[in-house]
Amino acid sequence: MPASRTPPPPGLVIVDKESGPTSHDVVGQLRRIMGTRKVGHAGTLDPMATGVLVIGIERATKLLGHLSLDTKAYTATIRLGRVTSTDDAQGETVADVDASGVDEVAIRAGMATLTGDIEQVPSSVSAIKIDGKRAYQRVREGEDVVIPARPVTVTAFELTGLRRGDGVTDLDVVVDCTSGTYVRALARDLGAGLGVGGHLTALRRTRVGPFTLEHARTVDDLSDAPGLSLDLAAAVATAFPRHNVDASAAIDVGFGKSLPAAGLPGTYGVFAPDGRAVALMADQDDFARPVVVLAPAG
Repeated sequence: MPASRTPPPPGLVIVDKESGPTSHDVVGQLRRIMGTRKVGHAGTLDPMATGVLVIGIERATKLLGHLSLDTKAYTATIRLGRVTSTDDAQGETVADVDASGVDEVAIRAGMATLTGDIEQVPSSVSAIKIDGKRAYQRVREGEDVVIPARPVTVTAFELTGLRRGDGVTDLDVVVDCTSGTYVRALARDLGAGLGVGGHLTALRRTRVGPFTLEHARTVDDLSDAPGLSLDLAAAVATAFPRHNVDASAAIDVGFGKSLPAAGLPGTYGVFAPDGRAVALMADQDDFARPVVVLAPAG
């Protein structure tokens, strides 16, 4: 990367990830395309998965930890009749059971039991850290990994298509859920509940919080025409409630000072009169305190 290259403006790039690369691979590609090392992502996608991956550029990387705790939506295909070591098509086959005749009513009933507030055991090859090490790393090293169940919310788990095959039944589904929900674990648990096993054969993320495929571009498109999906102000305005302040208050926030409480719930964006996003703030009693300063004074 040429040393004299002007850094890009801060903001978000919403990538429509293709199947194959890891999220880290995409970050590396965007560093080259955008001409900066200051690139990060919010919420990983498995290599097999496609769809929305939120990438922060320059100062917008400060937003990422606050964007990942949100809801997500997916389309997916579940194959009933086969259990794999990873709960998806990239794992080794563990067991095959004839699932070609599984009743659709039973399938829908099984999906209903996995909808709402549930306790879910993530896949043993997930990226969850156990004593400081990723679960999938422990599996690769031959450890027998057991991850405790944790609460997640699945607001929608709906059947949109069903196809019968040789010993299998493929289900097209849509899933709307909280961050931290594993769709391949839904596939595993649905198959287990039906007594035939199941795994995920396709996964496409269609939304992360307010960011959808409508915002997204492929890496190839970005290579041809680099650019942000949303500049910093637009990203903050899209993802957080907005609070406008006067010029004097904007300067104070730039120095990390508190302001009178805005009366807004949670974290919100603070904007200067010229439209700049100067900080993320949150009310604490009578004061609003900076969570992240995005436009430091001076």
